[in-house]
Amino acid sequence: MATFLFDSIVFGPVTSRRLGNSLGINLLPVNKKVCNFNCIYCECGLTMPGSQNYKLPAREEIRHELEKWLKNYHKTYEPIDSITFAGNGEPTLHPEFAGIITDTIQLRNRYNRHVKIAVLSNATMISNEKVFSALMQTDLNILKLDSGFEETIRRINCPAKDFNLDETVAQLKKFRGKLIIQTLFFRSSINNIVIDNTSPEEVEKWLCLMDQIKPESIMIYTIARETPVKGLIKANHEELLAIALKAEKRGFKVQISA
Repeated sequence: MATFLFDSIVFGPVTSRRLGNSLGINLLPVNKKVCNFNCIYCECGLTMPGSQNYKLPAREEIRHELEKWLKNYHKTYEPIDSITFAGNGEPTLHPEFAGIITDTIQLRNRYNRHVKIAVLSNATMISNEKVFSALMQTDLNILKLDSGFEETIRRINCPAKDFNLDETVAQLKKFRGKLIIQTLFFRSSINNIVIDNTSPEEVEKWLCLMDQIKPESIMIYTIARETPVKGLIKANHEELLAIALKAEKRGFKVQISA
């Protein structure tokens, strides 16, 4: 099984396909993936059942590590473009997520005001008012939506049982455009079940949801690293370009990362 876990709270900076020279923040354990999705393409590996015994880094520890890095980065690294919350699972699951975003904004403004604050999230916690408010304060609120069909999402992302696509879309609409939708396109056949969110039917249904959500932009990309489930076929650049052109014709700004 493919596994790529970040071994510290602050990691990088790394060159991101979407976010430039990006300093990563991991709010989750350094030795365990913690997520309420179990995406078959996740670079961190599969979410293991019964993994409830873990310790999250404290808000004070996260602030300390980030401030230490921002104070000293110019001695070692090139300037960064973004501070990105990603890491070993879903960052908004951290119970102090909202306060951590407040701390990060304060530190960014003190040390490097031009840097953007980004969050990569699966959007499962946006019904939480504190999480919603915190995401509204970020520069790049990047939320996942891999299909317009709930059945396809269940096959790709394997969300917790209480996931409901209609409710998720209703919550995404509440951002009133202050969000970026990210979608990973690929195809596969697992246990004789075809998974393909690049098909004309899939793309049209996904675009219809974009019309409802009205994101400020869309990021489309495909598999870049080894995946825990074998046999996944990445969408090629021509396929991504065709999807992007359809979205652009509907008025959306689209970024492709092949």
